[in-house]
Amino acid sequence: MGPREFDEIAQLFRPLTFGAEEALDLLDDAALIRQLPGFDLVVTTDAIVQGVHALPDEAPHTLGQRLLRVNLSDLAAKGAAPYAALLAVAWPAGWGPADRAAFAAGLGEDLSRFGVILLGGDTVSTPGPFQASLTLLGRVPTGTLVRRAGGAPGHRLLVSGTIGDGWLGLQAAQGEGAFPDADRAWLAGRYARPEPRTELSETVRTTCAAAADVSDGLLADAGHVARASGVAARIDLDRIPLSAPAARWLARQPDRAAALFALATGGDDYEIVAAATPAAAAELVGGGGAPAQGSAATWTEIGVLVAGEGLSARCNGQEVEIARAGWSHLE
Repeated sequence: MGPREFDEIAQLFRPLTFGAEEALDLLDDAALIRQLPGFDLVVTTDAIVQGVHALPDEAPHTLGQRLLRVNLSDLAAKGAAPYAALLAVAWPAGWGPADRAAFAAGLGEDLSRFGVILLGGDTVSTPGPFQASLTLLGRVPTGTLVRRAGGAPGHRLLVSGTIGDGWLGLQAAQGEGAFPDADRAWLAGRYARPEPRTELSETVRTTCAAAADVSDGLLADAGHVARASGVAARIDLDRIPLSAPAARWLARQPDRAAALFALATGGDDYEIVAAATPAAAAELVGGGGAPAQGSAATWTEIGVLVAGEGLSARCNGQEVEIARAGWSHLE
């Protein structure tokens, strides 16, 4: 690492430590974490490759925000409060100082918003597209981490917020599909800058038996919870909560069942799917009416866990064939 790189790290990323002692002013190749007594450290990592996890022409500022938010979604599903991050970023050859500064600015805005400090990481260059990996640290009171493997027969399946906005938003951002202008802009924003449900972390930790964030698709991630818990999941597609733009899109589709299935498998929603006892589920669902656009204030019951294995879905009382439950990098 040469003097120029040290200088740029000091300029772009040292402010993102917010003066935290643990970061050692980013002058060392490590950070020092003094763990709080009575808490467990929760660690998650997500990566972004431009053109795979974000649009090829996505603005650097937005990439910085998206990178943090998809990681925060994982912590929220564990019931963990965010604490700190480690960043590894590969700058493309075509990115100049202004692009790198814009990425750091977008990341910094959201680090500040969500109360996360940057502890360090690594910067390299690449002849390929922009790519970055963020390792995020969170904390939960000792022994209270919410895993996927906590569901049991009879538990109700719940989901936060609305489903399908990420999948529709990708189409909207790419200029595909037929959307009113206002819906296209709102949906594209939901894809580019998802809202991690960090405000639900405590509720997940204190009320839910199992949970996962909805990144691969609602059906896929509900299936992950069921598989880890050693049970089967049954989903009612008619009960999936939709934003107003998604509901308007659905009303225009000739095959409602196929359209609901697409919304439930598209992914990139970054909501939380959780399992809870019937009593706990009733308490969560009773929290208020239909969710507002972008709001996680309301949980919706969408299915149930039962004895057995596998995943099934129904629409209008009819079984729906599940050929593909969601996104996979290996398909």
